Amino acid sequence: MQTTFPQLLLDHAQRRPDAPAMREKEYGIWQTTSWSNMARLVEALACGLHQAGLQRGEHMVVIGANRPRLYATMLAAQSLGAIPIPLYQDAVGGECVFPINNAEVRFCVVEDQEQVDKMLEIREQCPQLSHIYYDDPRGLRNYDQPGLGGMEELIAAGQAHAQAHPQLFREQVAAGQPDDVAAMFFTSGTTGNPKGVVHTHHTLINRADVGARFDKLTPADEVLAYMPPAWIGQNIFSYAQWLVAGYVVNCPESGATVTIDLKEVGPTYYFAPPRVFEGLLTSVM
Repeated sequence: MQTTFPQLLLDHAQRRPDAPAMREKEYGIWQTTSWSNMARLVEALACGLHQAGLQRGEHMVVIGANRPRLYATMLAAQSLGAIPIPLYQDAVGGECVFPINNAEVRFCVVEDQEQVDKMLEIREQCPQLSHIYYDDPRGLRNYDQPGLGGMEELIAAGQAHAQAHPQLFREQVAAGQPDDVAAMFFTSGTTGNPKGVVHTHHTLINRADVGARFDKLTPADEVLAYMPPAWIGQNIFSYAQWLVAGYVVNCPESGATVTIDLKEVGPTYYFAPPRVFEGLLTSVM
């Protein structure tokens, strides 16, 4: 598959616009995002980030749980030729300093107030960190730090920019090549500083395609994305294979509701370490 992730997104949006791409449980109700709506969201985010100054080849940090708008943000960065770096949401602020400085990160998109506080805490150690966007605005109403803004504002600015430059998004996506860097994942750093592992669109899509063919995955399949997006295994499972196979990714409401959400979704494809399967067998017995 000689393509890129944003190109795969647009292909799904064109061929099956109303089919569900992702679901997110919020306040006990599953909210569905179609492929066409996902493509429109990615376009708005990409145009907003472009207007804000994100450059091709630049790195952008993404921190949070499995959330459709955070996945859309990674796609938006890749649409512009930028490189998303997912970091673990349970890492303390100090653990984020090295990856941010090592990759010379200026842009950061996070999930909520907890992650915003971490970024503000380490900002003096990362002076180049100029833009911080958040998805969930709860608790952030009175924050007025420079460069801090909500994703709603970014989307609105992007929609206006897209109207003024209607060809920008598709031209940027078309400029992407399979051998372009798609993402960077940092190792745990247990024996020293973390090391950034670089993957191209081709390397991730090729392995995702091989796995999807082996498991005979189709758009009819359902998965539950519950492990950290910063882990390469989860990223393959709920991002790369999602865009390759076109199945539905379901995002649980929180870590505490995973067991309940698992029963509600009834995933046809389930990815987990051995201890999770052991726990499932124990609970059944």
